[in-house]
Amino acid sequence: MKKRFFITATNTDIGKTYTTKLLLREFASRGFRVGVIKPIETGVIDGYAIDGSELLSTVKELNCEFENVSLEDIVPITYELPAAPFVSSNNTKLDLKILDENIEKLEELCDVLIIEGAGGLYVPVDEDTMMVDIIKYFDATALLVTHCSLGCINDTLLSKKLLEDRKIKHLVAFNCRDNDTSFTSVSEPYFLKTGFKVLKVSQDIDTICDVLYNL
Repeated sequence: MKKRFFITATNTDIGKTYTTKLLLREFASRGFRVGVIKPIETGVIDGYAIDGSELLSTVKELNCEFENVSLEDIVPITYELPAAPFVSSNNTKLDLKILDENIEKLEELCDVLIIEGAGGLYVPVDEDTMMVDIIKYFDATALLVTHCSLGCINDTLLSKKLLEDRKIKHLVAFNCRDNDTSFTSVSEPYFLKTGFKVLKVSQDIDTICDVLYNL
């Protein structure tokens, strides 16, 4: 099986797609054939998946073997309503066969497959499935992207605890934005004091790749 990395987050709009694109570029710079898939995307109007389109454009730039890959290959399941898949799909049962088939197809073209989730770990996909269950099903290593604004200590530790309880190999990375000026004084001191390694997406993507690959 190829290397699989699942990009998840503490919530929506934390920076999963931004992080995924950086990872694609970093792994490609090291000579890996990179691949990407976003199994489920909501808020898709007239078949245009915004995140999926960005990912497809990036991966085609980095891996010529993805030349004939379509947006539907990258985002096999889409819904129009911008909500949790459970709600957007009216609680339609997740068809794992569709995801398995697409991943099998894409993994023929790459050495490293990056899988971008939707929302956070406890986003409901259907009545029986949360996003965290998909990580476990794919037997992927998780990268938990967290924010740097007030509240990130609680959000980060809760999500990390869930990954630990599910025995999912994982790494945490902080996506600090320009307006997160209080992180170094308000939240980071706790992480540093407790021995929590603070890796920042924009600054430490090389180290993040190293650690992920060797987990």
